[in-house]
Amino acid sequence: MVSLDLLTLCLVSLSLVNASPAHDIPPHHYDALKLLQPRNYISPSQRSQSYDYIIAGGGLAGLVLASRLSEDPSVTVLVLEAGPSGDDRKADIDTPSTTYFNSLLGKAPYDWVYSTVAQKNANGRVMSQPRGRVLGGSSTVNGMYYVRPSKTEVDAWSSLISPNSASSWSWDPFFDALKATETFTPPSDDVVAVAGMKWDASSHGTSGRLRTTYPGYMLPLSSAWLPSLSAAGISTSSNSYAGTNVGGMFALSTINPSNWTRSYARSAFLDPLPPRKNLHVMFGVTVERVTFNSTADANGNKVASGVQFSTEQGAQVQSVSANKEVVLAGGAMGTPHLLLVSGVGPKDVLSSAGVNMNVELGGVGQHFMDHLAVGVFFPVNQGVDTQGSIHASGNALSKTPEFNSFINSGVAYVNGSALFGSDENFQTFLSGITSDSTKSTALSSVPSTYDEVKQGYEAIYDATTGTIMKDGVGLVEILLSVNAGNGVAIQAALQQPLSHGRLYINSASVYDKPLIDPQYFTHPADITILRQGVKLARAIGGSAPLSNSLQAETTPGPDVSSDADIEDWLRQNANTEYHPCGGAAMLPKEKGGVVDADLKVYGTSNLRVVDSSVFPVSFSAHLMAPTYALAYKAADIILAAGKPQTSSSSSASSASNTGTAPAGQTNNVQNQSGAGRTVGVAGAGAVLAAVGGLVGLLL
Repeated sequence: MVSLDLLTLCLVSLSLVNASPAHDIPPHHYDALKLLQPRNYISPSQRSQSYDYIIAGGGLAGLVLASRLSEDPSVTVLVLEAGPSGDDRKADIDTPSTTYFNSLLGKAPYDWVYSTVAQKNANGRVMSQPRGRVLGGSSTVNGMYYVRPSKTEVDAWSSLISPNSASSWSWDPFFDALKATETFTPPSDDVVAVAGMKWDASSHGTSGRLRTTYPGYMLPLSSAWLPSLSAAGISTSSNSYAGTNVGGMFALSTINPSNWTRSYARSAFLDPLPPRKNLHVMFGVTVERVTFNSTADANGNKVASGVQFSTEQGAQVQSVSANKEVVLAGGAMGTPHLLLVSGVGPKDVLSSAGVNMNVELGGVGQHFMDHLAVGVFFPVNQGVDTQGSIHASGNALSKTPEFNSFINSGVAYVNGSALFGSDENFQTFLSGITSDSTKSTALSSVPSTYDEVKQGYEAIYDATTGTIMKDGVGLVEILLSVNAGNGVAIQAALQQPLSHGRLYINSASVYDKPLIDPQYFTHPADITILRQGVKLARAIGGSAPLSNSLQAETTPGPDVSSDADIEDWLRQNANTEYHPCGGAAMLPKEKGGVVDADLKVYGTSNLRVVDSSVFPVSFSAHLMAPTYALAYKAADIILAAGKPQTSSSSSASSASNTGTAPAGQTNNVQNQSGAGRTVGVAGAGAVLAAVGGLVGLLL
C-alpha cells in the first residue's frame, strides 16, 4: 500500500516546474522521476534578502559552482541567469544533431547575439560572436567537443602567476579536476570498427557528473579520417587527454550514452540534484551591476555588498545582498562587461561611459583572445553519404537516437614543425616572431594606456612563443566536418593567437551590448599560421582514402593558390571558432591582471571571477573542458575561504539539507544519496516500485 507521505510527495510534485531527469537513471524511468524532482527555481518575489554566495551567470561555470557550493547545507546560494530555462526547446537542446540542423546559435533569447566592431585586418568585417544565453550557457548550444588542453599550456598559465600561488594551477591538480568532473564511457565495438579511435581509460574520470563518450553511430566516411591524416604526415594520437594532444584523433563528445542526449551544465550539475533548500535559481533576470559598501575593509579593499538585477530593460531594479561573496560567471563577454558597468576597470573606459569608478583596474577587458577558423570545401562523389544527406533523406536511420547522436569529432592538432614542413622552417618562423623588432611592434598594438597591461601582454607573448609554441603544442586544429548535405569541409583553426584585443563599453547600462574588438590578424603571425593550416587542409583532402570520396575543391577553389591569395581569402572568410577567452586575466596586478590565483578581483575583498575570461593564455583545445575544471577547483577555493571544513569536497559532503530554507522555497524531498546527487538507480527503482500504479495513472 502506498504511504500517505509518498502519495503526498507525488501529488505535490505535479504542481512543480517540469524537471529534466537525472542522467544516471534508466531511460524508462525518466518520466516517472520528473514527478519526484522539483527544482530550486524561484521568481524574484520569492528571493531571500540575502545569500551567502551570489553567482551572476547560470552558465557552464555558474551551475558547476552552484551545485558544489550548495553541497554544504550550512551555506545559501543564489544563481541569476539572464536567459530562459530552455525548457521550451528541450528536445532541440537534448538532441546532439540539432547543433547543426536546428541550432539555437544566433537566435534570441537563447543567444546573446554579440558581434565585433569592424575588424580592420579582416576587410573591415563585423563578425558574429555567439554566446549561450540560457541555463547551462554555451554548453547548452555548443558543438559538444570535449577536448583538453596540453600540459605545456596549463603549466605556462601557472608560470605567469606569482610563484607562491602558481602550483595550484599547474597541470597535475588541473588534470585531477578535469577527471573529477567527468564520467567517461568507451565507444561501442561497432563505432570503433568504423572510426578506429584510440583512448586510454586511465586518463578519464569515472564518477563525475558530466558524461563523455563517442557518438552511438559513426558515418562510414569517418573511417577515412585517420588514414588520410597519416598519409598527409599527421600521426594518430593514442591518448589525447593526458596532457599531450598533438596528432589525429576523434574527440570525445559531451553526450550521455544511456539515452544519447546532450550532457551539459544544467543536465549534469543542476537537474540531478535533490531539491536543496539552500539553493535558489532565478532565470530571466539580468544582473545590472555589482554593488559595493561605502567603506572599505581593513586592508583598503572594496567589499561587494550584493547585486542589482531586473527582468528587462526599464523594469524595476531589484537588489539582493551577499553575506560572503559575489561570484561573476558570465563568460568571456559577460564578466568583463559586468565589471565595467559596476565601476571596476580602466579609468579612461569608465569615464567615457559615464560610470563611477569603484576599483581602477586597467586590465579589465584586455587580453581578449579568440580562435579563428575557416573551411576548405569538397563536394562528395555520387553515392557517398554525409550526415546532412542522411538527415535530409528522412529514412529510418535518420530518426534513430544513435544517428542523431552523431556530431563532427574528427580532429587533429598540428604543431609548428608539421605545419611549416620541417623543424628548420619552423625555427626560422619562430626566430622572426621573437625578434625584438617584431615584439616591439606587437606591443604597440596593445589597446591600453596602462603600462602594466603592456607588460602583461609581453609576459603572455613570451610564454606563448618561448614555451608553448617551442614545446610543440598544436598551432592549428584541423577538423573534419561532414554535416553538409553535399560535401565535406576540412577546417583549419588558429589555436595560439598573438593578436590580443579588448572588450569595452560606451554606456553605463548593461543592456547596451559591449564593444568587442578581438583585433583579429593584428599580429602577422596569425594569418601566416592559418594560411599554413589551409594548405594542410587541402593536402588532407587530397590524400587517400578520403580523396577517393571527394570531388575537386570548390572553396576557396583553384583561383586561390599563392600565399597572398590565401591570406586575402582568409581576411574575407575566417570567422570565430567560438572559443573566446581573456578579459579578466589571471595575472599579477602589476602585469595588468584582474584576478589573483584565488580568482579574487584585485582591490576587492569578496568579488571573484570563475569562467573562461580568467585564462591568460590560449589553449589548443575547445574551452568547455578546461572551464569545467576551473569551476570545479574554484568551488574548493571558495568553500575553503568561507568556512574551512573537512567535508567541503563533493566526495565527502553529506549534503543532508538540514539547514534553514531561504524564504520562498519549499523543500519536498530530502537528499538521500550522500554525494549531492538525486536518488540513485537502485533507490529510484524502489520508489517507482512503491508508487507503481499511481505513477502510471498520473502520466
